Amino acid sequence: MNFFARLYYKYRQIIKAIQLFLIISGPGIIVMIADNDAGGITTYAATGAKYGYNLNWLIIILIPACYYIQEMTVRLGAVTKRGHAEAIFAGFGSFWGWFSLMDLLIVNWLTMITEFIGMTAALKIFGVPPFLTVIALCVIMGIMVLNGSYWTWEKITLLFCAMNLIYIPGAFMVHPSVAAIIRQGTIPNLPGGLSSDLFFFLMANIGTTIAPWMLFFQQSSVVDKSLKEKDIPWGRVDTFVGSLLTGIVAIFIIIVTGTVLKGVNVDDAAQASVMLMKTNKYIGTFMAIGLFDAGFLGAICISLASSWAFGEVFGWAHSLNYKIKEAPWFYGFYFSLLLSAGAVVLIPKAPLVLITLFVQVVAVTLLPAALVFLILLLNNKKTMGEYTNTLSQNIINITIVVLIIIISSAYGVSTLFPNILK
Repeated sequence: MNFFARLYYKYRQIIKAIQLFLIISGPGIIVMIADNDAGGITTYAATGAKYGYNLNWLIIILIPACYYIQEMTVRLGAVTKRGHAEAIFAGFGSFWGWFSLMDLLIVNWLTMITEFIGMTAALKIFGVPPFLTVIALCVIMGIMVLNGSYWTWEKITLLFCAMNLIYIPGAFMVHPSVAAIIRQGTIPNLPGGLSSDLFFFLMANIGTTIAPWMLFFQQSSVVDKSLKEKDIPWGRVDTFVGSLLTGIVAIFIIIVTGTVLKGVNVDDAAQASVMLMKTNKYIGTFMAIGLFDAGFLGAICISLASSWAFGEVFGWAHSLNYKIKEAPWFYGFYFSLLLSAGAVVLIPKAPLVLITLFVQVVAVTLLPAALVFLILLLNNKKTMGEYTNTLSQNIINITIVVLIIIISSAYGVSTLFPNILK
């Protein structure tokens, strides 16, 4: 009897823990999976086509790096009850506050364009004209945020996050060599040696896996969801699960193109989808659907990150729990980002492919400054109290920042002096 009583008690504990996780989870999973946005899908597809499985080791390393960086935003948001933009203004003054906010606006707007590029390209494969895609998407994304509830928005967004996993069955369908994946992709290597091309791909992969907008989005999301200090442990689990999923999806995309399109020049994920359809129409269709979903997730999260940030700085009502009449500036800014980014995609002969790859590199170039602000904020004992960064957390996070600075500097040198690495 005692055995069954203990077993039942343990069962109730597990069920309660799962229920609590489902309540708390959301910000971490959404920000991480949305990080595999349209630009990211193009980057991973092009990486696999050019280098096969050889850069999978980089994604594996970036999984814990993503977790450690984003985990800081969970603590900062739950403790201070401030979004990231507001925290920077409060901690470093208006000069650095405006510097970070302008950086965010520029990078986010450019990234929004890449999301619309991905979505219009994906639906164009199925015969949907770009102008119709842009109009329909703005309407759908508008409906999602105008329901007056963060929780409703989060549940709908999590459904789209689940769709992002469509790449996983696609990878199994191409029947890759598991031995080759392990042999080529798990040990760090530089295929072809040091070159400007390799640095570009390293930068693009880092830029699409760790982006400045993610810091602003997750912290503001934690605040809008009203998470408290006691919720931080579950927020960490939420973030870890999201980090794992985003890395797994990225690796599976590389496996698909690295298996089927190795040696083929791939400019974007839509092109890769069409090429894959010639081999297997289902795999190509999965790639196209995943590209659309990735762009959609990226667009709604990035536009919200910007709107939350500006709402915090200007003192606007800035919560999805408000109706449009209660927060007109917040929603107005959100729609202005959507419409302006969508309009760029409709400009005839706009260099869309160049914009997509360029944004990833710009993002990682600006990332060190954003991370330095974050680390300094997490070391403010007066503000963070017991949730201040530990020594080990500082060592890990500072190491990440230093490595990003080294890689971005190396890329800059290789671009200015292309013959230096030959």
